[in-house]
Amino acid sequence: MSEFTHFNDEGRAKMVDVSDKPETTRTALAHSSIIVSKEIYEKVTHNEMKKGDVLAVGQVAGIMAAKKTWDIIPMCHPIPLTGVNISFHWEEENQHEYKLNIEASVKTKGNTGVEMEALTAASVCALTVYDMCKAVDKGMVIGPTFLVEKTGGKNGDFKRNTNIR
Repeated sequence: MSEFTHFNDEGRAKMVDVSDKPETTRTALAHSSIIVSKEIYEKVTHNEMKKGDVLAVGQVAGIMAAKKTWDIIPMCHPIPLTGVNISFHWEEENQHEYKLNIEASVKTKGNTGVEMEALTAASVCALTVYDMCKAVDKGMVIGPTFLVEKTGGKNGDFKRNTNIR
């Protein structure tokens, strides 16, 4: 197998050919978060936001984003995803703020990884939460967003060894 490059013979961008890479099961887990006011936290957890169920819509948006990553990230391959899941966990930051932790897990059996799909899912989920809550308070803070772990592929497994959260 030749060395992968994202540049063609003219030095211009190209999507690499992954057809010679072995097909393996590949997974990725990404994290994002959004810090919200106590008012938003209470409205979301009591399902009182005017735009509807914030977490349900965020979850669907994250899943849709994972499926469409190849449409918005130029060098990503369209790949068949075999699973996408979004999970949430609230943390009280202080008496005025809460952090919504977002975990996006993605799986496929193929010849390229799903890290970008997981990162896109987590990011779009956080952006959707912001969109649904911005009428109450525009001071929300998104991030950090990062890859937690990935499995499969020729480079092997990766697991973040520091806790950024």
